[in-house]
Order: sequence, then C-alpha cells, then structure tokens
Amino acid sequence: MFDFGIIPPAMFVGMILFMLYGFPVAFSLAAVGLFFGIIGIATGHFSEAFLQALPLRFFGIVSNDLLLAIPFFTFMGAILERCGLAEDLLEGTGKLFGRIPGGLAYAVILVGAVLGAITGTVAASVITMGVISLPIMLRYGYSPRLATGVIAASGTITQVIPPSLVLVVLADQLGKSVGDMYLGAIGPSILQVAIFMGYILILSFLKPAAMPPLPKEVRGDFNWALLMRVLSGMVPSIVLIFLVLGTIFMGLATPTEAGALGVVGAMVLAAMHRRLTWPLMQEAMRSTMHITSMVVMILIGSTCFSLVFQGMDGSRWIEHMLSGIPGGPVGFLIFANIFIFVLAFFLDFFEIAFIVIPMLAPVASALGIDLIWFGVLICVNMQTSFMHPPFGFALFYLRSIADRSVKTSDIYMGAVPWVFMQLILVAIVIFWPQSVTYWLDKGPKVDPNSIKIEVPGFGGNGFSLPPLGAPGGGSPQMPGLTLPPMNGLPGQPPAPATPAPPATDLSQPPKIN
Repeated sequence: MFDFGIIPPAMFVGMILFMLYGFPVAFSLAAVGLFFGIIGIATGHFSEAFLQALPLRFFGIVSNDLLLAIPFFTFMGAILERCGLAEDLLEGTGKLFGRIPGGLAYAVILVGAVLGAITGTVAASVITMGVISLPIMLRYGYSPRLATGVIAASGTITQVIPPSLVLVVLADQLGKSVGDMYLGAIGPSILQVAIFMGYILILSFLKPAAMPPLPKEVRGDFNWALLMRVLSGMVPSIVLIFLVLGTIFMGLATPTEAGALGVVGAMVLAAMHRRLTWPLMQEAMRSTMHITSMVVMILIGSTCFSLVFQGMDGSRWIEHMLSGIPGGPVGFLIFANIFIFVLAFFLDFFEIAFIVIPMLAPVASALGIDLIWFGVLICVNMQTSFMHPPFGFALFYLRSIADRSVKTSDIYMGAVPWVFMQLILVAIVIFWPQSVTYWLDKGPKVDPNSIKIEVPGFGGNGFSLPPLGAPGGGSPQMPGLTLPPMNGLPGQPPAPATPAPPATDLSQPPKIN
C-alpha cells in the first residue's frame, strides 16, 4: 500500500478529515493540496516546478467552453422552475391517470422525467412537484411514505436524463464527448422510469388503499378536451427537448450552443405562460450565479489537490491498489460503485465527480473499460446521493416545502425502496453494458491493413506502397484505381521523348550569327 510513499494516502486521509470537520469542500481541497505540496518540496518528494502549472490550469478551467454549458442549463432550469410549465403538466397528467390506483404517482414519475429532460436540475424538479402534488396526494388518501418517496425519486431521474449537469461534468473529467455521454444515458433513463412505474404497478395490486384513484368530481371526464390540455402542455416541452438534445445528437450544435438555445426556448415558454418578468429573471440569474460559482471553486480546489497528488505518484498508488482487486474489471466496478455509494452519504455529486473520478478513470482505462459506459454507470450510482437517508439532498428539498404534518421519519423511510430500485439499475448497467453502448454511434469500422496507397511512377512504370501496418513489401495494385502516367493521358500511348539540346561549351565565346 505504501510502495509509492506515505504522502498520497496521507493526503487522502487529510481531505476526509477536513470535510468531516465541516470546512467548505473547495477550500479544503486547495488547502490540503498546497499543504502537502510544501511538505513534499521540503522533503524532496515533490518538485516546485509542478506548482508553476497551477495558473495555467486555473486559466484552462475558466476558459473551458464545455463548462460554459453548466450556467446555460442551470439558467434554463431556473426559468422553467418558475414559469408554470410543471403545474400545467402535473394537473393534466394527474387527471388523465387519476381514474386508476396510483394514477397520481404515475403522473409524478412521467412529469419528473419530462422536467428532467428540459431542466437538468434535481432541486427544480423536487421542489416544484413537491409544492404542487404532495398536498393533493395527501388530501386524497395517499400514504405519506409513498407520496414523499415517489416525489423525491422522480426528481432524481434528472441526474441521468440528458441534459443532466452531472453528465456534462463527467464528460469533462473523463475527456469524452458530452453528446456521447447523453446518447449513452438514454437507455438507463428509460429503464429507470420503467422500474419506477413497475414498482407502482405492483404496489397498486398489493396495497391499493395506499394509492386510491381520484374522485370523479376531481378528475373530470375522459374526453378530447382533457387530451388536448395534456398535449398543449407536452408539445412545447417536446419541442424544447428537441431544441436542446436533438441539435446535439444531429451534430448541429455543441452542448454550449444547445444550452444557449435552451435558454431562449425557456424564455419563450415563460412568455407563453405570461410569467416572463424581470423579478423571475433576477431570481434565475441569482440561482445560476450561485451554482456556477460553486462548481468553478470546487473545480479549482480539486485541481490544486490533484496536481500535488499526481506529483506525489498518487495516481500510480491508486492504480496499483485498485488493479490488484480480485475479479478483474467486474471486481473493480463493484468496488468503485460501493465506494461511491458510501461517499455519496457525505459528498455532493459535483465533489465526487471532481475528486474521485480523476482517480478511478485511469484504472478503468488500464483495465480496458469503456469510459463512456463507465461514466454513465457512475452517474446512475450518484443518483443515490440525493436519496440517501439522512443526507440526501432531495430529502432536504422535500422537507423544506412539506407540511409540518408530514413526519421526517416518513420522508426517510419512504426513500428506502427507491434507493434499492436505483441500485437495481446500477446492477443492470454493470451486467448488461448494451443498455448504454447500444445507443452510441459506432460509425463504420475500417481495418488500417486493408488501406492501399498507389503512387504514379515515371515513364509509365508505377510503384505501390505496402498496406498500412504491414511489416514490409508491396501489394498488387487494385483494379480500377490506377493513375495515369505522368507523361501521358488515359488510354493514349506516351508521347515520344523530346531530344535534349546539345551541351554548350562554356570555354568558348558565344557565336553570334
């Protein structure tokens, strides 16, 4: 364990102690990194030349175009949180499913998935649906544990459904395309929604009294007017989803450009609901500023930590320690997911992405694990960070807006079944990688050894280069792909050579006729 020195594990322990003490994460990481950097320089284990790269790394962070997508998506979600879109979707969908047991729960899950696809933020989904649907579900006889659990879980779907902020951060840390991360997350997103709705379906047969249907006078009649009302709320959302995700998948826009388009679309939707006001814009900008500043400061602190950690051979220590885990790649994946599951009790998903992923990614790459699949798997696991009792952020959001009659113990106990369903999805992604890789565009596969290059010769005699990757020797020319000789046209004999002029004797004066 200490083959690479005592300082790398000491840095890791120091980081944990700082965080347990309650010091801000960004400053904890920077302080631990600089402190151990000074120790390393004094003891000769660390070169001060590494610290010269810090200003360049800071500049690289604030000038990263990919990270510019974070404020755009955050601003879009903040506008949609306040524009009334969720209210219309929940009201119409709740009446559409209200005639069956668990209808409101189905509506909450579906609307949570739609909001996740257009906002990308968990707080917006949980708070909005908690304010709207929790009082209605409790009023009509839903179990408090079921009601709070389904609202919190439907908000955490946002973690996986594109355009999730987690996927943007993971793509940056893994050095992969955001578009590929979004494509890889489509399958797990669909599976997560299906697992949640399947749980409600089974529970509606086992405990129908815990989720009764809505009364007839509340849900109204099932007619075209109700369908058109639901469609009028869904269609603008689908258009916005295509504006954000479709342009990325089709290659028409980068994630940053798609985020800017999403902001424009969110402002149009707010104007359609007649809520595009200056106070709304101020609140959205303030929320965006806080989240973006937090992300950048955590990234700067983690850069200080990782620079010193790698300079102390910490990455080699991590790789040496994790590559020896029994079970090969599967054993590593099980360990990594258990490790992240435990860390999620204490750390936010941004902190996990900036601290842990740079340590695990080199090991995953060395074991031959596809990093897109690995990133989506970690994103699915980090869903649980929002549902962990007692530290889950989704539970905190729900507690802040729930009525005092709802017990905190009901919120915590109601989250437990949904955490297990999220872990089921983690196991599915591990043992069924095609759930992620199926959606990725592999493109045509070309064998480099089959590529042949022919270069025309002189005087009609050509020569061919050997195929790429071959040890040596030529190859027969490919029929139909020969080039004409340099001194002739296709299909014609070469032109006769022009005799060279006689050599001039420079020792004699020129003759003038």
